[in-house]
This record gives sequence, C-alpha cells and structure tokens, in this order.
Amino acid sequence: MTHGAAPRPLTQVMGVINVTPDSFSDGGRFLRLEDAVAQAIRLAEEGADYLDIGGESSRPGAAEVSEQQELDRVASVIERVAREVDVPISIDTYKPRVAAECLELGASWVNDITGLEDPEMVRVISRAGAGVVIMHMKGRPQTMQADVQYDDVVQEVRAFLEERGERAREAGIEQVVVDPGLGFAKTAAHNLEILRRLEELASLEWPILVGPSRKSFLGSLPSGLPPEERLEGTLAAVAVAVMNGAAIVRVHDVAETKRVVEVLDAIRSA
Repeated sequence: MTHGAAPRPLTQVMGVINVTPDSFSDGGRFLRLEDAVAQAIRLAEEGADYLDIGGESSRPGAAEVSEQQELDRVASVIERVAREVDVPISIDTYKPRVAAECLELGASWVNDITGLEDPEMVRVISRAGAGVVIMHMKGRPQTMQADVQYDDVVQEVRAFLEERGERAREAGIEQVVVDPGLGFAKTAAHNLEILRRLEELASLEWPILVGPSRKSFLGSLPSGLPPEERLEGTLAAVAVAVMNGAAIVRVHDVAETKRVVEVLDAIRSA
C-alpha cells in the first residue's frame, strides 16, 4: 500500500434472492414466501451486507411481467425480510411503482437494470431518500442481446454510468453505486474485457458493483458448465473484479464469496 494512502474499505457482498419462476439459475426455488424468507435469513447469517430481492427475471428472452405481478411476488417477501433480518434490502426493479411500494415496505435501495432510464424512478428514489444501483444495459432483457455492438465497450459503459450517476446526483440521491452490467447487452468477450479493464471504471466517483454470479459468459468457456456448476468460475471473476476496483459483488453463493473476499481484502491491504 502506498505510504499515506487511506486503506480501501472491505469488499461488500450482495446476496441474490429471485422470487421468480424463470430466473436462469434459481428460478422457482423461492416462489413461496417461507422459502424466500428462509433464504434471506440464511444469506444474512452467511454474512451478506445487502440482500437484493427481485420479482422479474432479467435473463435474455425472459417473460415480461406486469407491475402487479411483480408486486404480488415481492411485496410480502420484503415486508417479512425487513422485520426479520437486519441487513439492508435492495429491490431489483425498473418499475417506479414497484420501487415506491417496496421502499415503503422496508427496502432502502433500488437496483435498476435500466440505469434510471425512467425519470419517475429518479423521483421515487429521491423522495424516499433511498440508495440506487445504476446498471448499464441497452434495450430490455427481451431484446438486449440484439444490440451488442460497441466501438470500445469499457469506455461506452463508463460514459453511460457517468451520465446516469450525474442524473442521480442532480436529483439529490446521495447513495449511488454503479454496475457495468455483465451479461446485459454484451457478448462473453465483452464481459471478460470489462472484468480485465475494470480499473478504467474505478476513476468514477461512485463505488462499483459487479455481478458475475453463475452468468452465461462463464458457461461459454471451454468447460461449458451449467449455472449450478459455475461456483469456481464465479469466484474467479469475483477475485479479478475486487482486485481491479469493485467495492461490492452481487452473488448467489454468499458464504463462499465472503471467504474469497476476506483473502482478497487482506492482500490489498498488505
């Protein structure tokens, strides 16, 4: 560590809970309220610093759901988890009404995969005094893989996140995190390049969140493993992300990730 430099904060881990029938990795596992709450408690006990709860799958080609369907899936889960778990809750949604109701029920963050595309979402988050994760994506999950052309993927993602971060700041949103959006409107090669060049995003003034967990670019490697067998690949991506500047990693496997980032943080601070 450079003499006199302030140590970087410890890496935080966001645990994923998908209350959906069709998410690529854990779809259908936590549809029942009791199952979702039990998973939230388990991830908190494993050391999750945040819990990210979502009611609409964002995998390529996933079915789009209405506001009411999404609320029916997540509202009672967030209300119960907020009562039973002392960990900040993020609602994974791009719909302002869903975000507003979940913030009233106990969520304190919004994870918006469209990166604050909707001006009403900006107003909802600002009024609630909540935090936001601004992610890069082009299009919608149903169409995003049809638009994967970039001259320089890292610089284009950086410009997008800088512009949307400024949008949040101008609205008075104080807690901002940015996410390059691995797997969203990007090829496997783009995702690997973003991880390799993540330090180029670290010059942004907001903390970086990276979500490589079990994603398809890991399955595109020669091993060709299915989602349930991508733990080691996820942890390798986590290691690269943390060493290149990620402040938060979003994963399904919290216990294993906490063990890895503990070592990484020790190395960074040595």
